[in-house]
Amino acid sequence: MPVPEHLHLPGKAPAASSRGRHKIYVGMAAGVGKTTRALHELRDRVTAGEDALIGLLETHGRAGTIQAAEGLPIFPRREVMRGGALLGELDVDGLLLRRPQLVLVDELAHTNAPGSEREKRWQDAEVLLGEGIDVISTLNVQHLESLHDTVARLTGVRVRERLPDHVLEEADELVLIDVTPDDLQARLRAGKIYTPDKVDQAISNFFSSANLTALRELALRQIADAVEVEPGGLPGVHERVMVACAPEERAARLIRRAGRMAERLKAELYVVTVRPTTLSSEQARFMDLYRTLTQALGGTFTVLEEPGGVAQVLARFAREHHITQMVVGESSRSRWQLLLRGDIIGHLMRETRNVDVYVISRD
Repeated sequence: MPVPEHLHLPGKAPAASSRGRHKIYVGMAAGVGKTTRALHELRDRVTAGEDALIGLLETHGRAGTIQAAEGLPIFPRREVMRGGALLGELDVDGLLLRRPQLVLVDELAHTNAPGSEREKRWQDAEVLLGEGIDVISTLNVQHLESLHDTVARLTGVRVRERLPDHVLEEADELVLIDVTPDDLQARLRAGKIYTPDKVDQAISNFFSSANLTALRELALRQIADAVEVEPGGLPGVHERVMVACAPEERAARLIRRAGRMAERLKAELYVVTVRPTTLSSEQARFMDLYRTLTQALGGTFTVLEEPGGVAQVLARFAREHHITQMVVGESSRSRWQLLLRGDIIGHLMRETRNVDVYVISRD
């Protein structure tokens, strides 16, 4: 059974009257038609008499997008000079003075020019929403923080611009713009997304059939998870996910994996690390990085001291916080170290009860 190109999924309960409503058009990749659909809605609302305008639009030179925007009111961008180039960003202060009913903010995961008041465009959108202005925005699923490692593994591409999952989860309405991989590749070949000289390379790499199929599945599941509510009660009152990580580079993958698990279970997320006896500057940097990542995933980051041993400290935390799922990484200790100091994972499994322990491979 074919999937409709435009799949609408209801959002949450109506937001408080003082806050604007946020509607996000989500897709699996560039070119599916998110921005065009958002522009069509904006036009309909302008025609209906609403004070609605384009706050920021990225056309990427695509004829269909340019045509869809023709005649719509556009608010001037805030100009920023950077390295001899003039960049245009969303003029939040100007919009707050103008106070329209509705603003279109394209490419929500965009990173603002250095020196901007806020680092990310989604943060700009939050300011508008907080002031009672409705926002329509667009987002590709691969820009979600928790999917970073999954997308890299599936496609071989590490997405640099990312936003916290809670932005999607807190939206009032989600619209999934869905096309088949074959249809999207046909759009590529027709020159509707990139210039002809880039088409073959795109289809051979990120826009391959296998990658698009995987991204489409991620988009469908992500949106379904975001709007799913458990019947009969509040989600996440029983399940609690804990990830135990060391201040080292590979821990980011563990945290994102645990974040995905917590999201699917509608559970609380706890990221726990045990402070080494001596903390190097690099380890301190990793701890700051993982604290920020945890916050982006909606979790709680905790640093524990080590008296009594790492396994015992982690097990005690799990008991005190009623953890039901635990994510740990495969041990990096050599066989000699394991003989001398023991296996932390083995200790954890012996010290905890009624906790499912997931051991993630180092590879």
